[in-house]
Amino acid sequence: MKRVRLGIIGMGNIGGYHADYLLAGKVNRCELVAVCSTSPNKLENYKSKGLKIFDDGEKLIRSGAVDAVIIATPHYQHSSLGIAALEAGLHLMSEKPIAAHKADAERLIAAHKKNKKLVFAAMFQLRTEPRYLKIQKLIQNGELGDIVRLSWIITDWYRTEAYYSSGGWRATWKGEGGGVLLNQCLHNLDTLQWLCGMPSSVRGFCQLGRYHNIEVEDNVTAYLEYPNGAAGVFITSTGESPGANRFEIAGTRGKVVLEKDKLTFTRNEVDMIQFSKTSRAGFLKPDVWNVEIPFENSAAPHATLMQNFIDAVLDDAALIVPGADGIHSVELANVMLYSSLIGETVKLPMDSAAYEKKLKQLIAGSKLEKKVVEAANEDFTKSFHR
Repeated sequence: MKRVRLGIIGMGNIGGYHADYLLAGKVNRCELVAVCSTSPNKLENYKSKGLKIFDDGEKLIRSGAVDAVIIATPHYQHSSLGIAALEAGLHLMSEKPIAAHKADAERLIAAHKKNKKLVFAAMFQLRTEPRYLKIQKLIQNGELGDIVRLSWIITDWYRTEAYYSSGGWRATWKGEGGGVLLNQCLHNLDTLQWLCGMPSSVRGFCQLGRYHNIEVEDNVTAYLEYPNGAAGVFITSTGESPGANRFEIAGTRGKVVLEKDKLTFTRNEVDMIQFSKTSRAGFLKPDVWNVEIPFENSAAPHATLMQNFIDAVLDDAALIVPGADGIHSVELANVMLYSSLIGETVKLPMDSAAYEKKLKQLIAGSKLEKKVVEAANEDFTKSFHR
């Protein structure tokens, strides 16, 4: 194989975005040949460009027209269509989340283990952003020392009622499986665990439909404890304006803060624990250096991950985001909500079967009647670099 024939299943906002840069030739050795949507009006433009069109994801998968697929449908279909693609011998790129809940993520990963020759990747483009790569370097090089505390306040995900009314699946237990955690914050949760690892326990406090006429969470505060004793707080909302985006990691050798497109590092000259044990004065602190770390936004993060995916298919290149990594952000989103629903701290790894049972109960008990109203065509790409 010299070129990968690619299909996209799901032509909403993100599916259309992938199609645009693929058709513009931004990814080498790859040809977009087919698209799929259950909305006929989303397909005509691609049909006129010579692409094959499908109204059902399984039909595209079985067509023989493609070597690989991008799954960009509503959440629950990510795992079912992903499994179908792998079983049909297709390489798989999954949009976030790789599944609506951990149990489905486990099923998808198990299907890939049966077909290890196939490439399975996940679209978590923040891992290509220089700001986070520089934080990762500080951690890996020991510049921060041992992490003792972290916090991420990301409440600038403001959404209106019109947003939630724009799709029947949005913000429902049955259609989406969750709210701000599973939709808006998956990239942040992936970045959090990629940089700092998974916590050992979580206590979540989630408000369901506090700001909107929805049945899922739109306001969240979660407390995280880590195996080394570090503590963390994650706060998010789609109802707060103007909101904030401040990511802070404190270690024994200093503190890094990312806020308002500015990355600062306050570095202790001496490890704070060592200083405390050896200093003879009670009120002294280690001397510090204040450093601003420059960075630019990644020019084309989605295309970068797609190029890496294609290179993995054709050249066996190492993946930037292996698909199995996607289970961690799903678990974090699930456990914050599950902890809140049962009113208890939950140890990780969480019981995926218990959460799946709770989710089924929420679906069965849903009384939400949703009226779908087509929203104005807006630029959703402004949120890509968070």
